[in-house]
Amino acid sequence: MVYELHGTIHQNFCQKCGRLFGLDYIMNSKGVPHCDKCGGVIKPNVVLYEEALDEDTIGRSINAIMTCDMLIIVGTSLRVYPAAGFIRYFKGRYVVVINKDNTPYDSNCDLVFNEDVVSVVKNLK
Repeated sequence: MVYELHGTIHQNFCQKCGRLFGLDYIMNSKGVPHCDKCGGVIKPNVVLYEEALDEDTIGRSINAIMTCDMLIIVGTSLRVYPAAGFIRYFKGRYVVVINKDNTPYDSNCDLVFNEDVVSVVKNLK
């Protein structure tokens, strides 16, 4: 299961009227994308600095971490909170980290790939 804790650029919304837009609309816009109905600025559904994470997504993420047998952590330094602290909820058997740089949890993991995520995934067979 994948929970997009910090959102996704594949979902976008008008900050004025709330209308939803797909990535194609954004990619075909020139400059800052604006709503074709009300003229408001369209923002990707991502969490920016100083914005709060979605509480429902946090809850679902923690529940999944608490109940899974294997936790695969991909592409994060595990240094930015609150997300970095979610690993403490894991009670399963195996932890795998795939991240280009070392993390503070590498020594506690069962398998660590300190490599580029794309190259690791391409080599999975």
